[in-house]
Amino acid sequence: MILIQKITTFSLFILLLFVGCEKKQPRQSYLALGDSYTIGESVPEKARWPIQLVKALEEKNILIDSPKIIAKTGWTTEDLKKGIDDAILDFPYDWVSLLIGVNNQYQGKSLSAFKIEFEQLLSQAVLFAGNKKERVFVVSIPDWGAMPFGENQDRAQIATEIDNFNQVVYEISVQNEVTFIDITPISRTIDSNPTFIASDGLHPSANQYAAWVKEIVPFLLIKAK
Repeated sequence: MILIQKITTFSLFILLLFVGCEKKQPRQSYLALGDSYTIGESVPEKARWPIQLVKALEEKNILIDSPKIIAKTGWTTEDLKKGIDDAILDFPYDWVSLLIGVNNQYQGKSLSAFKIEFEQLLSQAVLFAGNKKERVFVVSIPDWGAMPFGENQDRAQIATEIDNFNQVVYEISVQNEVTFIDITPISRTIDSNPTFIASDGLHPSANQYAAWVKEIVPFLLIKAK
């Protein structure tokens, strides 16, 4: 009787050990490169879209550490390059995202210069992902002109210029076999989604970032397999 009890206890231990090992997933790393949108201007830290993305993926059993974020409000592509040069990076990272360009457009910088600098940034992003292009994704530039801040601006002209910059971003992404995720249409739906506006009237709210994340999650679920 004692022998049977010992065998049963041992079998239960092995079963629990197996189940525990099967569920355990290794934690991954994530580097997010960008500007005010990536750093989450005017929203709490937990509402930043890279943070929301990590949380959403955790619910899908994809465990990612808190992202390393290199981004500041007002940064252009040139500023981001300098920020990367000044940062201490422990690469390769399992995932790398890139969202940049709105301040190039806002400051009236040339599209040709943006193209060169964006290509360089994307090359760095791929390098930081251990040259695994499938682990890099580019997020499109949202349309700030659609926000209340742009009310007295030429919204049609802003939209056209944002589209032109995004076309460059899209083409370079495709040429480099990197996934391009278009969230710009979401940024243009604030008339029907007033909760998409942050308190400053310019940047996205936590709710809008959550809508972005819904667009991004499917990409990572496919690439994580």
